[in-house]
Amino acid sequence: MLPPRLPLAVETRAVTAPDGTRITYYATRSPYPGAPVVMLANGLGGQHITWSAQIEHLRGRYRFLTWDYRGLFASARPPEGTPASYAIPRHAEDLLAILDAEGETRAALVGWSMGVQVVLEAYRKARSRARCIVLLNGTSGRPLDTVSPLPGMKTVLPSLVELAGRAHALASQVTRRAADVPEALAWLKAMGVMNESLDDAVFNELVQGFSALDMEAYFHNLRALGDHDASDVLGTIDVPTLIVSGDRDAMTPAALAKEMAKQIPGAELYVVRGGTHYTAVEFPELVSLRLEKFLAKAAPGAGGTSNE
Repeated sequence: MLPPRLPLAVETRAVTAPDGTRITYYATRSPYPGAPVVMLANGLGGQHITWSAQIEHLRGRYRFLTWDYRGLFASARPPEGTPASYAIPRHAEDLLAILDAEGETRAALVGWSMGVQVVLEAYRKARSRARCIVLLNGTSGRPLDTVSPLPGMKTVLPSLVELAGRAHALASQVTRRAADVPEALAWLKAMGVMNESLDDAVFNELVQGFSALDMEAYFHNLRALGDHDASDVLGTIDVPTLIVSGDRDAMTPAALAKEMAKQIPGAELYVVRGGTHYTAVEFPELVSLRLEKFLAKAAPGAGGTSNE
């Protein structure tokens, strides 16, 4: 059994986005003056603890920033309260607002799942802010179209999301009860949704956070994600890019990662054998080492080692 993980050494801060939304974000201390910044864009429903292994592995060389998406966890709902206020371009504006608040002109942009779309949209808006890009278990366009291999689900899923969004109070109750079921991880592993290597303690930490979500805001974000397409950005990327996928990812299959790699000039592709949509927490050492190798070339830092 793995030893219990210590809490991440992060500072909690806040910034006001251009539309007035109060965004809570998290920052690690700079390991030395001028250390390169890595901006982490979460998956939908994910928190900064998702990246614990990568942050711990690289904290001696990089400074990390990440945030709670609008309406989720510690970030406020948008004051407008309209579906458009949760659109992916708004999340990209939040990312840029954090960089501005921290006085950072450039960063390595790393996105997982929904974060892939956010990173691509941020690049569209301000390509000069990206030192390099890492896209992990995601797709460039309309994720709900790829979430299931079953025939007809591409048409049905948006309607199911809409229905669930209307019943957000019930969804909240179901989510909280599911989080208290000790056999949940075993079921997910048995169904192939998650790899057997995922540590129970890590899963419990993640699911407990998810159970506290504002489900109405969650479904607003999910609908916005389903409507978004940044495929046209791929061919315009001219910074070093790494794409990471798992060969058992049923939500954003590895074939999508391979297609993105073809469209992004010079992109590197790394497919983790056995990895599902949660590759970064299933195989933390593999992903951390591959990220370290990529960043050493694309966003090199002076002084310090990755394990300090």
